[in-house]
Amino acid sequence: MERTGPPARFSGLLAAFSAGLLVAGGLAASAPAAAAADADLTRNGGFEAGLDGWSCTGGSGAVVGTPAHGGTSALKATPAGSDNAQCSQTVTVKPDSTYTLSAWVQGSYVYLGASGTGTTDVSTWTPSATGWQQLATTFRTGAATTSVTIYTHGWYGTPAYYADDLSLIGPGGDPVALPAAPTGLKAAATTSSSVALSWTGSTGATGYNVYQGGTKVLSVTGTSATVSGLAASTAYSFQVAATNSAGESAKTAAVTATTAAGGGGGGAGLPAHALVGYLHSSFANGSGYTRMADVPDSWDVIDLAFGEPTSVTSGDIRFSLCPVTECPNVESAAEFKAAIKAKQAAGKKVLISIGGQNGQVQLSTTAARDTFVSSVSKIIDEYGLDGLDIDFEGHSLSLNTGDTDFRNPTTPVIVNLISAVKTLKAEYGDKFVLTMAPETFFVQLGYQYYGSGPWGGQDPRAGAYLPVIHALRDDLTLLHVQDYNSGSIMGLDNQYHSMGGADFHIAMTDMLLTGFPVAGDTTKVFPALRPDQVSIGLPASTQAGNGYTSPTEVTKALNCLTKKTECGSYATHGTWPGLRGLMTWSINWDRFNNGEFSKNFDAYFGG
Repeated sequence: MERTGPPARFSGLLAAFSAGLLVAGGLAASAPAAAAADADLTRNGGFEAGLDGWSCTGGSGAVVGTPAHGGTSALKATPAGSDNAQCSQTVTVKPDSTYTLSAWVQGSYVYLGASGTGTTDVSTWTPSATGWQQLATTFRTGAATTSVTIYTHGWYGTPAYYADDLSLIGPGGDPVALPAAPTGLKAAATTSSSVALSWTGSTGATGYNVYQGGTKVLSVTGTSATVSGLAASTAYSFQVAATNSAGESAKTAAVTATTAAGGGGGGAGLPAHALVGYLHSSFANGSGYTRMADVPDSWDVIDLAFGEPTSVTSGDIRFSLCPVTECPNVESAAEFKAAIKAKQAAGKKVLISIGGQNGQVQLSTTAARDTFVSSVSKIIDEYGLDGLDIDFEGHSLSLNTGDTDFRNPTTPVIVNLISAVKTLKAEYGDKFVLTMAPETFFVQLGYQYYGSGPWGGQDPRAGAYLPVIHALRDDLTLLHVQDYNSGSIMGLDNQYHSMGGADFHIAMTDMLLTGFPVAGDTTKVFPALRPDQVSIGLPASTQAGNGYTSPTEVTKALNCLTKKTECGSYATHGTWPGLRGLMTWSINWDRFNNGEFSKNFDAYFGG
């Protein structure tokens, strides 16, 4: 659940603060007069040099011209999800010294504080500043303190706040020397889409900037980093520089690393632009039953819907054709298998899709994991299929409390699913096609929320597909998130986007191809996927699902993402002509709708 107010422990202070009586830990008073040797130690406290000297969590900060308290610029920072839009800088100070921190702020629940003081960290805040209001607090440094971090932040679920003219008055610390350049830079490991780097740290460094081809791509605090979102079989050049409050060191000598070949779990067997569709093979609905032999040639990947478990936790997946009583025109099993072979001979891929709306699958034990592997293998072998589509919905995937890092999941249903799919991939080899069709709730919502959150109370399913996608990214052929049956989702522009038009598909796809910090944590960034691994999921008709998008709007989305035209108000972070294509629910509904979806795709890509 999103937190929309200050912590309960602060609520009793609102009246006092609103009356102008309260600052951090005491009564309001004029800031003490500065001693003659004191100076303002803040770097770029008026934001006239942009964000120089400042670091804002989750990309939440920006510099604006209006409103400004002094000069021509001010900070605007926007909280999002579990990120409170904290902007901070580290300042060199003297031990055993007194400092006064102040700032002019505007907005609801704006905080100003200092941490790392070596004594008692301080903060002060205002619940509502409709105009510029000054916050001020004082602190004394500890006997060994040589630097402190000053910061301002907002509150969860509130609008943007503004800050200007921050100052830290007190005796300046000894000058900090630039660190030396790091040494020993090497490429520790490579995949088809990433390069892992390591180096020997520099004395006095507080962080490191990683450069790819001369462009800074990462900032880290440790002596290793992984650069992701790279193309397969491609050489890249990397350098690293050390940083501290004095600035950035010289860069290391460049090292070159070449990414591995292939990747993508059999994606080489697909055309450059592919159309993916689900075929209602095990049930009937208002769209009618379509025989495998009658699936139009437009469809490059055909997902058989659905393989379902005998029980939620059994891991025992079963698949059978629609009963004659439900689907009078259903073919025999022999005819169905023969039609699959014919499709494959024509270059099509046929997969078993596991899950769907009613097929809840929770691999909570290793026994269920092993049963999943054996039962899915049996289906693949019986029907001669090319691979697997994971369409886990509902409550199949959720994160246990305390499982907060998508890169190192600990929840059994997540860990066992990853293990099961890796086993299947190893069993069938490089030609095994692996696709996934999560809902936006399980993927893009992770930009704001991940699991139950740092305080608990959030939906534990939020972002729960991210560890699965990340762990299997080098085996993944296609990710086609369902851009339908979705609530509004925040994009990388920190604006909410709603389904039904080009804007939603542009924003949601841009997130996958750019990467994003999970739950606003810039130390936990979900890396970009390759464009050939990504397709856009849409309903084929108004009857197929909420969020139907007209062919005109679908074309706009494709133009923006592949050509950077017709983008509307959303600014993408790149242009991806190699975007793989589109997915739809479903082949049956498209036929019911006179092939509108597939005809538009064929016309666009020349199929």
